[in-house]
Amino acid sequence: MKWLKRIQKGLQWTVVAFFISTILTVVVYRWLPVPFTPLMVIRCVQQMSRGEHVRLRHHWVPLEEISTDLPLAVMASEDQLFRKHNGFDFNAIGQAIKENKAGKRQRGGSTISQQTAKNVFLWPGHSWIRKGLEAYFTILIELIWSKDRIMEVYLNSIEMGDGIYGAEAVAQWHFQCTARDLTRRQCALVAATLPNPLRFSSKEPSPYMLKRQTWILRQMRNLSQ
Repeated sequence: MKWLKRIQKGLQWTVVAFFISTILTVVVYRWLPVPFTPLMVIRCVQQMSRGEHVRLRHHWVPLEEISTDLPLAVMASEDQLFRKHNGFDFNAIGQAIKENKAGKRQRGGSTISQQTAKNVFLWPGHSWIRKGLEAYFTILIELIWSKDRIMEVYLNSIEMGDGIYGAEAVAQWHFQCTARDLTRRQCALVAATLPNPLRFSSKEPSPYMLKRQTWILRQMRNLSQ
C-alpha cells in the first residue's frame, strides 16, 4: 500500500503548505497594500467575456488619508459592534438565519472583519467550504491585524461601484474629490450602497438610497456619542 502512504503524505504536505502560505500572506498584508483581490479579477474576466472594456479603478491610500466619517459610516451601516467583537457577531448571524428560514428578505450577518477576509482572500459564493475558509481567514486577521488595519484594508478593497474599488476610487469617480475630502453625507451615501454596489449607486442615488442615507447619518450620530 505504498501508493496510499504517498497519498497520505501528499495530503499532509498540502495541508502544511496551505497553513504556512496563508499565515505568511496575512502577515505580509499586515503592512503592505493589497494590490488586487479575487473579486477584481472575476469582474475583469466577466467584462472581457461580455466584450466590454475592462474597468478597474483602484488606488490604495492609508487610513489617515480617508475621511474619518467613512469608517464611521460603514460601521453604522454594516457592523456597529466592529470595535467590540472578535470578528463574529453571533447575535446578528442568528437573527439572519431566523429571518432567512422564515422566508423574509435575505440578509447577511457578516461583520466587517468577515467581509474583509472574503474580499481579500476568497471568491463570492455561499458554499460551506467558502464559509469555512472565510471563518478561518477572519480569525487570522483578527489575531494578526489591528482593528484599524482591518478597516484600512476593507475601505481600500471593497467594491463600491461598477469597476470601482475602495474609498479613493469612489471619491474620484463619483464625487470628484479625494477620499480625505469626502463629506459626512457622501460617506453615508457610499455606505448605503455596500449591500449591492452594482445595483445601488452613490453617484445617482434613488429615493430608497437617500432614505437609507438618512438612516445611516442618524446611526453615525448615535455611534459618535
